Amino acid sequence: MSQRSPMLSSLGRGVSRHRLLVVLAWALLVVAGAALAGDAFDRTVSVADAPAGSESLRASDRLDALDPEGEIVTAVIRGEDFFAPGLRDSATAVMASLRALPGVVDVTDAYTAGGAIGDDGRSSLVVVELSRDLPEDDAVVVASEVSDLLHSIAAPEVLVGGPLLAEQAFVDRAATDAAIGEGVAILALVVLLTVVLGSLRIALVPVIAALAAIAPTLALLGLLALVVDVNEFAVNVVTILGLGLAVDYSLLVVFRVREESAADPAAAVDDIVARAVAGAGRAVLVSGLAVAVALLGILVLGDPLLSGMALGGVVVVGVATLAGLTLVPAALSFLHRTLPAAGERTWARPWAGRSRRDGLLVSSTRLAQRRPGVVAVAAAALMLLLAAPVASLALDDSDIRSLPAAAEERRAYEATTTGFTGIGIEPVTVVLDGSIQDAAVTGVLDRISALPEVTDADVVQGLPPEITAVEFTPSGSTATGPSAQRLVEAARTLDSSVPLAVTGPAAWLIDTRDQLLARLPWAVLVVAAASFALLFALTRSVVVPVKALALATLTVASTLGVLTAVFGWGWGASLLGFESTGTLDVTTPLLIGLLAFGLTMDYEVFLLARISERWRARDVALDPRAVNAEAVRHGIARTAPVVTLAAAAISIVFLGFAFGELVAMKEIGVGMVVAVVLDVTVVRGLLLPSLMTLLGRANWWPGTRSDRRRSADAAASAEPTSSRLAREVEADRAPARRESASR
Repeated sequence: MSQRSPMLSSLGRGVSRHRLLVVLAWALLVVAGAALAGDAFDRTVSVADAPAGSESLRASDRLDALDPEGEIVTAVIRGEDFFAPGLRDSATAVMASLRALPGVVDVTDAYTAGGAIGDDGRSSLVVVELSRDLPEDDAVVVASEVSDLLHSIAAPEVLVGGPLLAEQAFVDRAATDAAIGEGVAILALVVLLTVVLGSLRIALVPVIAALAAIAPTLALLGLLALVVDVNEFAVNVVTILGLGLAVDYSLLVVFRVREESAADPAAAVDDIVARAVAGAGRAVLVSGLAVAVALLGILVLGDPLLSGMALGGVVVVGVATLAGLTLVPAALSFLHRTLPAAGERTWARPWAGRSRRDGLLVSSTRLAQRRPGVVAVAAAALMLLLAAPVASLALDDSDIRSLPAAAEERRAYEATTTGFTGIGIEPVTVVLDGSIQDAAVTGVLDRISALPEVTDADVVQGLPPEITAVEFTPSGSTATGPSAQRLVEAARTLDSSVPLAVTGPAAWLIDTRDQLLARLPWAVLVVAAASFALLFALTRSVVVPVKALALATLTVASTLGVLTAVFGWGWGASLLGFESTGTLDVTTPLLIGLLAFGLTMDYEVFLLARISERWRARDVALDPRAVNAEAVRHGIARTAPVVTLAAAAISIVFLGFAFGELVAMKEIGVGMVVAVVLDVTVVRGLLLPSLMTLLGRANWWPGTRSDRRRSADAAASAEPTSSRLAREVEADRAPARRESASR
């Protein structure tokens, strides 16, 4: 007999008996969540460029306080001779309109205010400063009005950009990508689930559960935004994660209800649902906790962007778990009689029932158990080969290059930095506590100016005389490239008697990277320890959790290796529609690593729950090695359909990111799809069964006290091991024969 949780069984029975109330309660929760979900988007903010308390952020905040400046909008007017009368008259009139626009405090242009003329003589630069008193939302509105006026200039081409508009372009494209990706994913999920499950009504249950989980999560995320900074991208990640996990947990319950119905067709619906929740609920709970633990590990990193994602992720995992344990069983209580049996022919799968082949996981498990040593070595070697590119991993910040090449904001930036002498990439700014007349200050500045990475230097105007700030333009083509980073490191390590601080994009990147690396061991320790504890509670084994952690680490390393090859080396760039910069975003490896770890543990729990259930129900008089191998086969065979379908479903969800327009979002989408595919095929299909077969009885050390007592008592049993094992296998096959007979 399998061991079930009385508490979960009672929950399932109560949900089934009061199914109408449960469904109505969720309906009210969804309506309330949808009404408040807009707050999550309205309250999102742009997070700081560097970690709180870092040198670069302190220096940047200090400069902003000493010489505050409003948001900047830039425009490049090009395509016609600068002195053309029609262009000159049109531009002059527009500049007058800009100066009269509420919220605009300064306009610098080549026609009326001595602005820059392009090196080709056929372009000019316009710089518009907005009032620093404008709230962010109002500044976006004014910037949009400025953009409309600039585009009205009678020139062949006007490219409008600037930091504020570029950031807004990121947000808009992220929202568009998410909306399109989620819409396509939901349609694809409905089709996939209908075909696999054989019923449209049953297929809609996981999808509705996912949407029901997302709406309240967004409302709670809006409340979280009152106390912590939540970025717009956090909302996208949370909705995608919630959609995928809710479908996963729902499928686990759906398959268990189908199994219990097939095992006892005459049972009352309350009994079927109670047994299903008791069997699948433990896996859902432990899996949800495992993913939540991985997300909490992100909080340890202390990155402002990742922290908002982590908090929102924890909330959506909790709501998705609750939906899997309550809403899905309640819905199936209404629909369980319409749930087709495994392999039953329906209108959605008219080919079913002709011949039933083993699935991928079952076939690979059979191979792994025939040659466990060879398979384990070969599979591990493949994963290590895929992980090898990590050695060349380079990190950078997601800058304007993350936008599509055709984006106007990106083209405006590139036209500005390449078409005007004296205007280049963002500088490295050095702030010193001392007057520029001080010999010690000038000595430091001279030494920095002499560095090979410096191509130009400009003193920042408008500061108090006792403060000196100089902007050093680094060599190279990007503000955060290797040359800029070397310049920051060199400036910070100078032997200076004057207090010195360095800021700018390259300094922000270095401070972010250094903090993430410094805190990574603690995050790994927290996640590993908590995951070990969860798996030990599930299996009562020390060996199984250690093996699971090792396999999860291998999956993460291989995933990052593939990401490095794709985005760092540019393999597949044309297929995915991006231009490789040779780097990954500084936060991507950690975000994907911890998310992939969580999903890996998700599928590990799915399988181990059934394997350990079978192992605990064993006849202890049988040969432990043979029983262990049979338990692995049984667990994978029973769980393979749900794991395979769940992996396909969540891959569809993350593909929405992979084919979006933002490179940073592509990295997340591709990374998560790679992690899921590798985990379900190589790790779950080959490494897990081969290693568990090799380890045999050692998998379950030390086991429970009850196990050890039963093993001791079984020594007196005289029944041959082979006949007892045959009875176990025969009992395992009985439900499948009953399903076939009923058809």
